[in-house]
Amino acid sequence: MGSIWFLGFFMVLATSSFAEFLEGNQSSIQLNLYHVRGRSSSLSPNSSLSLFDVLSRDEHRAKSLSRMMQGKKSVKGAPASHHHKSKSGHLLEPHLAGVPLNSGLSIGSGNYYVKLGLGSPPKYYAMILDTGSSLSWLQCNPCVIYCHNQVGPLFEPSASSSYRSLSCGTPECSSLKSATLNDPACTASGRCVYTASYGDSSYSMGYLSQDLLTLAPSQTLPRFTYGCGQDNEGLFGRAAGIVGLARDKLSMLAQLSTRYGYAFSYCLPTATSSSSAGGFLSIGKISPSAYKFTPMRTDSQNPSLYFLRFSAITVAGRPLRLSAAGYQVPTIIDSGTVITRLPSAMYTALRQAFVEIMSKKYAQAPAYSILDTCFKGSPKSMSTAPVIQLVFEGGASLSVGAANSLIEADKGVTCLAFASSNQIAIIGNHQQQTYNIAYDVSASRIGFAPGGCH
Repeated sequence: MGSIWFLGFFMVLATSSFAEFLEGNQSSIQLNLYHVRGRSSSLSPNSSLSLFDVLSRDEHRAKSLSRMMQGKKSVKGAPASHHHKSKSGHLLEPHLAGVPLNSGLSIGSGNYYVKLGLGSPPKYYAMILDTGSSLSWLQCNPCVIYCHNQVGPLFEPSASSSYRSLSCGTPECSSLKSATLNDPACTASGRCVYTASYGDSSYSMGYLSQDLLTLAPSQTLPRFTYGCGQDNEGLFGRAAGIVGLARDKLSMLAQLSTRYGYAFSYCLPTATSSSSAGGFLSIGKISPSAYKFTPMRTDSQNPSLYFLRFSAITVAGRPLRLSAAGYQVPTIIDSGTVITRLPSAMYTALRQAFVEIMSKKYAQAPAYSILDTCFKGSPKSMSTAPVIQLVFEGGASLSVGAANSLIEADKGVTCLAFASSNQIAIIGNHQQQTYNIAYDVSASRIGFAPGGCH
């Protein structure tokens, strides 16, 4: 479910040294991550994208999350032109060609990328990293229907000695409904067909498969279950596919948990991060002493997403004018949403407190897209903007300074990088950047630690 090329400002890529095994610690593995527009990126977009478009796509994702959390599922039909059908025939039998798509979470623009190896011998692919997605998939030859343009060649199942497609009778096929919100389908020969659909009408459809996953030359996972995409349409940028880190047994995280434990952590870098200060994704053991934790909550309607609870928000050390009951809203932390969303009452209180301080030094500017708290000046000139502290249940907190609270909307205009939503809160990746964030699923807790991506 979860974020594609239209959020290009916030995408990252693993370096060519795609994974570095942590010596002396056989229970975790670390992959280096970089911003797509950073110095080491090979996925830099070949055309510019305005922040206005980035925010528009981000709003699709936020609204999809809101619908999911309110238990609403819209159904999107397949495009009439060629969905499920190729020049040579059908991916499915003709009578199944109209399989409806349940709208899941908008993919967004693929905020962060990691390089993973697949097959025997392994080939490496740039994959969108998404905490809101469960099923991992990538584009595969012969690409029966449609594949978008990606960096590097498509995955070739026939070239892998360890590849196999799964039949409809396998437990993995039966698990697709919980992982994708779509029922599996079967080909005439009994192959299991998955459909991963997203709130912006993007989707991937193909054969549920297994193959050797390579994280590092000495760290592999046999029989990794993923989708071998034969029809992949939408705004996926130039990535090969998506890797899911949500809480579902088909996610990559769950499949690796028997070896590394059910936990991961990351630090999301900024666009200006140098190669020596890039971000990372670490799968496995977490050092508890480095973090302050808040309980990881679960929503029965959306058990795969990562929920937590607010206890307070402060601006320049002062609590918002909001009652304790005002913080009791469904809240998730998401790698694929860019701008943090707050319910209207909470956002209004934050906006008032922030403007009260900022307006003493900076003239206000008109709204920009979903950002309605803007000022005249550059982010650099506003480096002393008041710190916003997001405080969670149990005392864990995320201190958001100017670099994470502000965003340059236009030349000479800088806006607060928070927006109003209906009834939910989403902690976006712009506010998470340069923080170390741990997801200790086995202990049901989420940790935060400042200090940059070291």
